[in-house]
Amino acid sequence: MSVDQKEVVEELKVEWKRLWLERFDDKVKAEGIAIQDYFSLFVDRGTVIHATRDFKALIFKEILEQHQIENAARYIPPPKEVGGWNKFIKLQITSQNRPKKKRSELYEALKKEKQQPKKSGRGWLHI
Repeated sequence: MSVDQKEVVEELKVEWKRLWLERFDDKVKAEGIAIQDYFSLFVDRGTVIHATRDFKALIFKEILEQHQIENAARYIPPPKEVGGWNKFIKLQITSQNRPKKKRSELYEALKKEKQQPKKSGRGWLHI
């Protein structure tokens, strides 16, 4: 992995974020539209970047492949359906270091001292 490719990917990520932040949301047609030309992302002004129907979504991985970045999947987080980075960290990294004790196992209930029964255990009955 060369340093030049890493710099290109960082520049593309900045452009990608700016594209999504600066889009125009048309609430009548339910679509997001690019308001500028983004030459590095191959997106022209007025291009629909997000819509509800009949639409091919922009994929960052395809943009990286068009720029001939090697191993483009490395720079893209896993899909949310899989779980993302946080789930991976929770399952693979942190679970290896800590013993698995539940919070309920760590909690010890306070034991109250029993009081002396009234009327030697017969209660308040008056006979």
